[in-house]
Amino acid sequence: MSIASQNVLDYPNNNTIFIVWNFKEGMAIKEAFKSLCALVTNLNNSANTRFPNARASVVLGIGFDAWHLLELPTPVPKEFVAFAPIEGAKYTAVSTRGDLHLHIRSDAYSFCIDAASAIADTLKDVASSLDEVHGFRYWDSRSILGFVDGTENPHGADRAYFGIIGDEDPVYKGGSYLFVQKYLHDLQAWKALPVSEQEKVIGRSKSDDIEMPDGVKPSNAHSALANVGDDLKIVRDNMPFGNVSTNEMGTYFIAYASSFITVKKMLTNMFVGVPEGNYDRILDFSTPQTGSLFFVPTFEMLDSFGS
Repeated sequence: MSIASQNVLDYPNNNTIFIVWNFKEGMAIKEAFKSLCALVTNLNNSANTRFPNARASVVLGIGFDAWHLLELPTPVPKEFVAFAPIEGAKYTAVSTRGDLHLHIRSDAYSFCIDAASAIADTLKDVASSLDEVHGFRYWDSRSILGFVDGTENPHGADRAYFGIIGDEDPVYKGGSYLFVQKYLHDLQAWKALPVSEQEKVIGRSKSDDIEMPDGVKPSNAHSALANVGDDLKIVRDNMPFGNVSTNEMGTYFIAYASSFITVKKMLTNMFVGVPEGNYDRILDFSTPQTGSLFFVPTFEMLDSFGS
């Protein structure tokens, strides 16, 4: 019998809404959660029928504390933990509470709004929205910093290998670890850098997205520290977002992975540095506001949770 994973392997869409929900204390959360699981399955089935070409989907992730509050199966997935801050000498990958994460995407923005509204109706009495981010495609898949984002993403069969749990954790096979961070960028400081200096920060050319040779690329370039090897990759679905009038422009970093160890190694390289103190220079212009780890169950698991 095949395993139906949630849509963690699709590529970033033109329109995306990310929402983090936290349960309210003292509320009867289990019935609302059962309704949510059924709703997520329904939204995906409906999207496949009504909008087969819109690449529309909804992905539900569950936080570590919420997993226990909801009394979901134990033992938990092998690498599922409460994310702890990663502290470097100068910058910290912060940890923030997140009970539920919804990743809604579609070529049709209307679907995103309607799906988010239906989810809110289901959760509003028992949970509060910690964060809601509306992402958009910026030119040819660039971040708001102007560089192509996700060049190191796996493709083909590698996408499932790095994005979905396999036989190493048979009880949770087909699931995925989901890690998110909301970054705000200091665009004034960034734009003050000459393009040649921006390229050294990223480790790639800005116009045509060509990686610098190892002998030229600075050791603290983003591509030097965030890339932890061809055997350790993640599926990135990063999206830019922002409010132009308030200059609150940023990147919503989102990683689906078959192993959270990979994500943790990337973050340690970036914030602690290699060697220690040689942190990722992009952090001089990008500040994480959030940091949360979730587990993405299969549709079969959602069905069992909702019954």
